[in-house]
Amino acid sequence: MNIFCSRQLKVGFLVLLAIGLLFSDVTIAGKGAGPGNFFADLQQRLKADGLNAVKVERLYADKRVKPDIKAVSRYFRHNEARIDYKRYLSNSWVKKARNYMRRQHKELATVHLRYGVDPEVITAILVVETHLGGYVGKRPVLNTLSTMAAMADKKARRYLWARIPADEKISWPRFEQKARQKSKWAYRELKAFLVYTFKQKIDPVSIKGSYAGAFGYSQFMPSNILAFGRDGNGDGRIDLFNHHDAIESIAAYLRHYGWKPGIDRRRAYKVIHHYNHSSYYVNTVLDLADLLKG
Repeated sequence: MNIFCSRQLKVGFLVLLAIGLLFSDVTIAGKGAGPGNFFADLQQRLKADGLNAVKVERLYADKRVKPDIKAVSRYFRHNEARIDYKRYLSNSWVKKARNYMRRQHKELATVHLRYGVDPEVITAILVVETHLGGYVGKRPVLNTLSTMAAMADKKARRYLWARIPADEKISWPRFEQKARQKSKWAYRELKAFLVYTFKQKIDPVSIKGSYAGAFGYSQFMPSNILAFGRDGNGDGRIDLFNHHDAIESIAAYLRHYGWKPGIDRRRAYKVIHHYNHSSYYVNTVLDLADLLKG
C-alpha cells in the first residue's frame, strides 16, 4: 500500500513537472500565453507615450504581427565587412546606374538645383542600398522593430535567445548586453514608424524592409523619415517606395549633414558616413559616383 502510494506520488509529481515546463515557456513571453502576448507590455508603453490606444490594440491583434526571431538573429550577427561592396563598381552596375539617371533625369536635376547634391551620389546610394529599388528587403518592419523593442524586458530576451538556432546563436552575456542597448533604440524607431504610418494612412503591417527595420528605396530608418522624408512627386504623401520621394529625401538628408556643391572627397566621406557608418560602404558610394561622372 505504501509502495503504491509512493508510486502514485511520483507519477503525479512528474505530471505536474511536465505541465510546469510546458507553461514556463508560455509565461516567459509576458502575462499571458506565449507569442500571442509577447507584445502586451510593449503596447502599454506605446499607449502611455500617447499613441492612439485603439489603433495600437487593433494593430497588435493582427495575426500577422508576431515576434521575428530570424530578424533579431541576423541583426545581432551582422558584419559590414562581409558584404561584397566591390561588385557595385562593375561595368554592369555602372551601366544600370547610368540608365537609371537617364530615366530619372528630371527629378535628379531638380533636386540638384534645390539641395546641391550630385545626382551621381544619390544614384550610387540607391544602387548600394536597394539595387535602384529592385530589392528593398522582405522582413515585416513592424515585427522587426516591435521584437527588438520588446527586449527591454528580460523575460522577452530569454524567450528570444532560447529560440535562436544554435548555429546562429551568440553567447547569452553578449546577447543580453546588446539586446538591452538596442531595445531602447528600437523603441524610439518603432514609435517613429507608427507615427509615420498612422499619419500617412499606410498599413504598418504591409511594409517590408531590412532586418534592421530600414525600408523604402533609400532604406531610411523611421526617425529619419520623420526628419528628412520629402514629398518629391507632390502627391501629398511621403512614400519612400516612390523614386521621386526617395531621391529628394536622400538629398535632404545629405544636405542636413553638410553636403555642399563642389564638396571635396574628405568632407563628402564624412557626410555619407552619417548615412552608413561602414567605411566600405562610404568608399563604394564615392567610387561609384566618380565612375558615373566619368
